[in-house]
Amino acid sequence: MDVHSRWQQIGWSLPWLLFQVFPAADLVTVERPLAVRVLAGAALLAFTLVYLDVFRRSFGGCRTEGTLVRLAVVGALGVGLAVAMGPSWAGLMIYVSAASAVALPQRRVWWAVVGAAAVCVAVVAADGQLANLFILPVMCVLTAFALLGTRHLVSVNTELAAAREELARNAVAEERLRFARDLHDLLGHSLSLIALKSELAGRLAEADPARARTEMADVEGVARRALAEVRDAVSGYRQVSCAQALAEARSALSGAGIAVRLPARVPTLPGPVDAALGWVVREATTNVLRHSGARAVAVTLTDDGVEAVLTVADDGRGPAGDTEPGSGLAGLAERVGKLGGALTGGAGRDGGYELRAVLPLAPVPAGTAP
Repeated sequence: MDVHSRWQQIGWSLPWLLFQVFPAADLVTVERPLAVRVLAGAALLAFTLVYLDVFRRSFGGCRTEGTLVRLAVVGALGVGLAVAMGPSWAGLMIYVSAASAVALPQRRVWWAVVGAAAVCVAVVAADGQLANLFILPVMCVLTAFALLGTRHLVSVNTELAAAREELARNAVAEERLRFARDLHDLLGHSLSLIALKSELAGRLAEADPARARTEMADVEGVARRALAEVRDAVSGYRQVSCAQALAEARSALSGAGIAVRLPARVPTLPGPVDAALGWVVREATTNVLRHSGARAVAVTLTDDGVEAVLTVADDGRGPAGDTEPGSGLAGLAERVGKLGGALTGGAGRDGGYELRAVLPLAPVPAGTAP
């Protein structure tokens, strides 16, 4: 704990030191033996220092059995000085009430406050100062109320600070997940295409050198594009459009010898919807190249003004019955779900595999997405 925080915690107790004017004035002005004055002054100093330490520990989050011991010392010194020195010292019970309000469990605070008020009444009544009989006890109670309110505010502020820190940690974790998902989607597609074209170029190197050079030129282009996309992702400015993803899918699938049927046109879609469908096309293309063994792929995209529906179907091996969805599809489902849409995948009507994404065109209020 730094020095500033330590003094800030002690500062909660400083306003109440005003009441020490009365015992200090009594110690100076009333004729008493020197030994009594010295002993009373030392006891008052010890009382004040332990009182301040109780506040420091209570508001500093160090409320332990040691704090209760210090509170007991404050109570014992306060009662002893008030009884021994007279009504001018009865105000020390206000400090006992204040320290009890910040250090004790709330269910026990009022027992200590009533006890302190009773000591005030007894000391004042024993000296015959009946006009002041209710002032100090009332101050004990009001002080306890004030410190309980302060204690509650400090507790609430501490909880709010902890909640803000937790929200910040969650935001960082969410951003890391988003970034990891985006890199997976970017590099998974590009690296699969690079591997495919490199393998094809290797097979064509002797039989058709010109075609092999073309494939390697495509590999270079894909690698450069992937590098640019990763840089954009790191900078936070990357946008993937559905039209761009469809064009890349045509190039990748045709290069692998897979027949491709794409939509005749791509409708104008809201930015988040367009980007999400672009990711769906990319992930579907990657999965076809990696796993399907398909000879043909058909992509359809419809827009009825309310929602957009994208379907990618192939004639490959189809889904394995006991296989869990990969991290790519799981990330896509999360991305689509945040926009209020749904992503489903499974066996196609004519065999193979079909991936279907449905997204509403209107924004979905936060918290209502499935």
